Amino acid sequence: MSPRSRTNQLLYQAQLLLATPAGDDEHAEARRMAAEEGALALTELALESLLREVTEHARLPGHAWRELLGPEGAEIAELHRLRELAAQPGSWLARLVARLEALHSDDGAARRRSGAAAGLIAVGGPAGLGDELADCLAEAKAEIAALRETSQEW
Repeated sequence: MSPRSRTNQLLYQAQLLLATPAGDDEHAEARRMAAEEGALALTELALESLLREVTEHARLPGHAWRELLGPEGAEIAELHRLRELAAQPGSWLARLVARLEALHSDDGAARRRSGAAAGLIAVGGPAGLGDELADCLAEAKAEIAALRETSQEW
């Protein structure tokens, strides 16, 4: 499988997990949280696959996102572009990085829904992990197309 195919596969699988209904039994909340964190973990794998894909021409020894997107990362145009994006508050990559950091923390990234009764719509609260991740994935796909185009020029 090519790096591009693997990236696409991982993004698709993350979206499938987010679209899977949690059900309505006593385990629904735990199932929802597991699906969200599973989708986030797949998205982390997709990010590293993307980094491998767009830096293929540089033959880097590793593709860990923390290293490549950090200040000591390689000076490659695609990585520079992603570093700038990660530094923009509210960008899909900044939000994703924050959620990935939470995923690796002791508390995890998924949260139980507040005490709102089932069937009620909460207004004004922060977006849940699933919704935020779905938004990040949609925005990432547009950015990935542009990154692939500049990477192919090499």
